[in-house]
Amino acid sequence: MDRPNELVQDQDHAACSLDASYVLTGEEIGNLVAEPGKPAETLMNVVALIARRFGTDVCSAYLLEPDRANLVLAATLGLRPECVGKLRMAVNEGLAGLVAEQVRPVAVEQARNHPRFKYFIEAGEDAYSSFLGVPLIDRGVLQGVLVVQTIEARAFPENEIRQLTEAASRVANVVSEARTLDRFIAPVQERLWALARNLWWSWDHDASSLFRDIDPLRWRQLNHSPVALLNEYPLEKLEERANELALHSRINYAYRRLREYEEGEHTWAARRAGVLRARPVAYFSAEFGVHESLPIYSGGLGVLAGDHIKSASDLGIPLVGVGLFYGQGYFRQRLDRDGWQREEYLETDVNQLPMETAIGKNGRPVEVQVDTRHGPIYAKVWRVSVGRCDLFLLDSDVEGNTPEDREMTSRLYGGDGRVRVHQEALLGIGGLRALRALGITPGVLHLNEGHSGFAVLEAIRQRMDDEGISFDKAVPRVAREVVFTTHTPVPAGHDRFDADLIEEHLGPLREALGLSKDRFMALGRENPDSDERFCMTVLGLRLSRRANAVSSLHGEVSRAMWTGLTPGKSEDAVPIGHITNGVHAPTWLAPQMFRLYDRHLGTGWHLHGSDSKTWDGIENVDDGELWETHFHLKSRMIEFVRRRAVKQAARRDEPRAVLQQLERALTPDALTIGFARRFATYKRANLILADIEKLATLINDPKRPVQFVFAGKAHPLDEPGKRVLQQIAQLMRDPQFAEKFIFVEDYDINVGRHLTQGVDVWLNNPRRPLEASGTSGQKVVLNGGLNLSVLDGWWAEAYDGMNGFAIGNGRTHSDMNVHDTRDGEDLMRVLREEVIPLYYQRDRDGLPRGWIKRMKRTIRTLGWRFNADRMVMDYTLNCYVPAAGGTSSDLRLQL
Repeated sequence: MDRPNELVQDQDHAACSLDASYVLTGEEIGNLVAEPGKPAETLMNVVALIARRFGTDVCSAYLLEPDRANLVLAATLGLRPECVGKLRMAVNEGLAGLVAEQVRPVAVEQARNHPRFKYFIEAGEDAYSSFLGVPLIDRGVLQGVLVVQTIEARAFPENEIRQLTEAASRVANVVSEARTLDRFIAPVQERLWALARNLWWSWDHDASSLFRDIDPLRWRQLNHSPVALLNEYPLEKLEERANELALHSRINYAYRRLREYEEGEHTWAARRAGVLRARPVAYFSAEFGVHESLPIYSGGLGVLAGDHIKSASDLGIPLVGVGLFYGQGYFRQRLDRDGWQREEYLETDVNQLPMETAIGKNGRPVEVQVDTRHGPIYAKVWRVSVGRCDLFLLDSDVEGNTPEDREMTSRLYGGDGRVRVHQEALLGIGGLRALRALGITPGVLHLNEGHSGFAVLEAIRQRMDDEGISFDKAVPRVAREVVFTTHTPVPAGHDRFDADLIEEHLGPLREALGLSKDRFMALGRENPDSDERFCMTVLGLRLSRRANAVSSLHGEVSRAMWTGLTPGKSEDAVPIGHITNGVHAPTWLAPQMFRLYDRHLGTGWHLHGSDSKTWDGIENVDDGELWETHFHLKSRMIEFVRRRAVKQAARRDEPRAVLQQLERALTPDALTIGFARRFATYKRANLILADIEKLATLINDPKRPVQFVFAGKAHPLDEPGKRVLQQIAQLMRDPQFAEKFIFVEDYDINVGRHLTQGVDVWLNNPRRPLEASGTSGQKVVLNGGLNLSVLDGWWAEAYDGMNGFAIGNGRTHSDMNVHDTRDGEDLMRVLREEVIPLYYQRDRDGLPRGWIKRMKRTIRTLGWRFNADRMVMDYTLNCYVPAAGGTSSDLRLQL
């Protein structure tokens, strides 16, 4: 065919780049737009102009379908027009799929010779030899692929590829509109996918119920993953199901609310934290527990990080999360017939997760590099939408890495010290470099525990380069922007590395900072002149100007632990404060309780959940209504526990008699006590077993029965913790405890949600003062359960004598055995003399009025205080805004 005049015909110039004038102009783009609401015609105008401008025989636009796993031909000049809207390919097939999969240009002179070439006979591609495809990206999100093809073999030079890439960027907004509005994608499917790809749905009951109602059984089997569910539903089947259930109006309502939420400007932070808009908070954490379908967490630290980012989103705080993507997550827990924990590691299918490739400010996928003595480590970056916030996850499973480095991020808290320092270098150094590649300049670095401490060193290096200053001058400028949160008073919880590991992985960064080996190691040593191992917590405390523990008591313990960092100062003068943890109410509150609060606290109460006055209305709730709601949740929890117990027994090939016994285990009429947490020995899960005979007598009282539900994981290398877990699990086989002692395997957010919403009492008996805070009991508070706990962590500042129950009086003993014996005896006494009598004291209506009074008091006095909104507000006002230089006054006393 004839070439347009714009192209140079001289053979000597065939490989030249297109002149700058050939790039599509804004005026030309405007002229392409057909009548409003007709994106198909607009797309045809686009491909026709590009084909002329670039002198190709074919130009086609392929759009991503809502599942983001398939491409559909949306417009073409050169291929058969009848294929438009019908020709589909997966992103893992064909050359166009390769462009979408790798989010980068692909140029091939002889397409048929490429291993990813796939022939679509219906498209009429027989005549074409060369192929050039570039990604269509709008506002950092992949929308589709733009392809040009020629009959004659043509080697596309770099400058032509660059010109087509630029042209694609100029028409990407038109393509985005076509994806949203045109006939290629049904509105119901598009809107469900938009909901599925923002984890906002996970704390919005109306949105999550949409996915559950589409297929309740598969919803449960797929671990409540909307992406996995929608991947199983083709368009026709989804439309049919939506019509059957009359879901269209609910889908439109949820979609509209998501858009209003994302675009809302009148937030708490808009009035109080405007300084963060231009330079947001970068929140680093080794794990994020946002939802069970994104398995990159192990326990409390990750769940806290998930709640933190969700509350930041609700409050409108400009915050981005930075973490690692673990391809195998933590581990799946299975118990054998002896009750011994076995670990299983399963690969996570990223196509079933709400993640997208993160696109940098240059329009290309972000890839970071961290140099070590044994060579560079590379990582790609995933983007996860969490309401208004973004979570960026680094993944080392990329080409160019050694097999060892590709496996580095496969498991959370797996491997030895070498693997851990690998991961932490990638998290801190790579994480900050990823933000820079994304065009994000944080005004605050919040390090959630010491794992990400290397981020501060990278920030210092960047400041040195940007401002041309020395290390000593850069340190105070960076440190005033750093917030460091320590989470554990247990020495083993603080990562420490040998000098050779530090030099192997941080040597290049040390040299860039201009530091000697000794001076670099001193940054992580409590005593800089010693030969101590490098401690990440010491690094975080030393290079931050704002440091906090996570409860009042933990603050005292932390100041005592780290007095060595401030020689000459008293313990009280150590600069570590505290911000007590809280939980994200919409995430952990049962829908039934949410509706009860709507009726009595007022619609929209959760927007003011950190205000104590919000909760006063709980006293006006009818006792019967509150008790019936709780009883329903308890029955629901018992059904869940039975189902899980039967499933795990069947997997072990237990006899039918055992399965039948488990099908009727537990009863809603009995006082139900829950215990679920990490099985570390200091948490003393077996404290209740100190006197087995007394315990058996207690739970088998026919008039006042008691039953227990346990869950939790021991670290794979923690043999003592595994033995405690085994001791608990074996009680299920003891005739004295059968049907009244259930251990639920594979503790995760889903198990935690059911237990905290349904138990009567939440048991927590760590060895004081080794519980930094604890948040599971706070989730129970929101749902009307009562806490029975040692006065440690958050409970030490929450208990008032009438809003739950206390084990002991807060005193400890230097002899651990005496300490444990004393607490065990007190636990049994409180159960026997306080908890059980109050629960079974009923009036003629069958209501435990005294118990319900205590339920109301715990909700009213604790619901607002131990709320993640209050926690994040505290961080914002006391840490983030001052660190970002946003305070209007700060007068220092002269001493």
